Amino acid sequence: MNDTQKQFSGLLLLLFVFISSLAIGQNSNNFEIGKNLDIFSTTYKELNINYVDEVKPGELMETAIDAMLKTLDPYTVYIPESEIEDVKFITTGQYGGIGALIQKQNDYVVISEPYEGKPAQKAGLKAGDILLEIDGKSAKGKSTSDVSAILKGQAGTSVNLKFERPGDENPIEMKLVRENVKIDNIPYYGMVSDNVGYIKLTGFTRNAGNEVKDAFVKLKGEHDLKGIILDLRGNGGGLLQEAVNISNIFVDKDEVIVSTKGKLASKNHTYRTAKSAIDNDIPLVVLVDGNSASASEIVAGAIQDLDRGVIIGERTFGKGLVQNVIPLTYNSQMKITVAKYYIPSGRCIQEIDYSHKDKSGHSEKVPDSLITAFKTKNGRTVYDGGGIEPDIKSERDEMSKLSMSLFTNFLFFDFATKFALENKEIAPPDEFVITDEIYQDFIHYISDKDYEYTTQCEETLEDLKEHAEEEGYFDSISGEYDTLFKKFEENKKGDIAKNEDEIKKILRFEIVSRYYYQKGKIISSLSDDKGIKKAIGVIDANDNYLAILHNGGSSNK
Repeated sequence: MNDTQKQFSGLLLLLFVFISSLAIGQNSNNFEIGKNLDIFSTTYKELNINYVDEVKPGELMETAIDAMLKTLDPYTVYIPESEIEDVKFITTGQYGGIGALIQKQNDYVVISEPYEGKPAQKAGLKAGDILLEIDGKSAKGKSTSDVSAILKGQAGTSVNLKFERPGDENPIEMKLVRENVKIDNIPYYGMVSDNVGYIKLTGFTRNAGNEVKDAFVKLKGEHDLKGIILDLRGNGGGLLQEAVNISNIFVDKDEVIVSTKGKLASKNHTYRTAKSAIDNDIPLVVLVDGNSASASEIVAGAIQDLDRGVIIGERTFGKGLVQNVIPLTYNSQMKITVAKYYIPSGRCIQEIDYSHKDKSGHSEKVPDSLITAFKTKNGRTVYDGGGIEPDIKSERDEMSKLSMSLFTNFLFFDFATKFALENKEIAPPDEFVITDEIYQDFIHYISDKDYEYTTQCEETLEDLKEHAEEEGYFDSISGEYDTLFKKFEENKKGDIAKNEDEIKKILRFEIVSRYYYQKGKIISSLSDDKGIKKAIGVIDANDNYLAILHNGGSSNK
């Protein structure tokens, strides 16, 4: 038996195991499964034997599995052995690697932020370093996922890097030893006013509940705490049990936090708080946004449904589905949606109905006609079918077209790289400001750079031209069109001055991250964060806080 035949036999066994597992409890489908398995295996075998070019059985099988799962939902995915570090990261927040964020700039992948205290930072890698070679092979043209896969690996193994550092004439070569890199669930916690504490939670990996508890207990023990802010903005979720554990910090024993219901009875569970709360009275505000999902929504939803705290921010993502990681053969795995979850009021906040598709094959949102009202513990009305609607809305500032162009063209990033090379240290993150001198240096830096952008007015004008041409009117208005277009172009020259505050803010975050990493960036942002300011105001005005929780707040529809 040759290597291709061995690989084919192994993969066919994997397929048999996978499809056989689907058949458990579904005897009525056995004939249909057997028939289609036979058709698939025959097709796979004949392709391998007869196709004009040599096929790669492993890639072919992975493509087939991925295509099959794509018809379900985006959370049900096949995980080959080569991506096992990603599964480890999902559950533990830990992976084997060098510990750095990377991004693609032109032909090369660049270090965008080394994690503080991890191998990359300890070895001296800096944001802005351009990866030229990895283990002697050129990194030119590689994607971030390609490079990430190479940089990750078992702790204790080494990787050789050759990189270019802006400001240095010659490339630098470095050998790094991979470690088990643990990403903290809490990058920062502290006080945001004399009496209000703040905890930023970015993940729900193993032990997140204990980390939040420890941060809260420390804040409470060291300060005269009158309220606490739990920031779940941008938190895409993680382990369901950790969501229950975090809720239990503020909610007393034996309260239902979440229930799961699936096709199999074994997937039906009710999760209750198991211990006495650390503090079930202190005013609590949970900050959320459109990227708060899954476990974040369980915490925010439970706190809202139990009237334990006030939710501030934007409507959350709307993911009410539960996944389990199922081991397959040959060290591969599959993450499968096994149930939907329901928060204490009984509502499911899942927004997209993946079981129904439109004529184009796209899944649709739950229609308004099927949205159902539920009641919180105190009798407030809340709704299912579309994430957690905050009690108080606080929307993020939209980035201007100018700043977006400067950002996507890496001009903030590249200037910060230059600044860090020229300045060995800066003030602490809560004290550092962009002075007029730094700002003028930045304006001079971008003066010869390309950052073209189209304003909303220009887009509207282009739409007008298109419609006028279609209807035969453009020739008669072309003169006025050209005049108006030139005026818009002239007005754009003032956008730098008009957006000075926004540019300074983004520039501050970027520069601070070079010296104080992610923690410093968070500290730097606290002073002008609208959501935090609203949260402090609600906590300070205790009567208003209590009124919201007793049906005195805004509608959640």
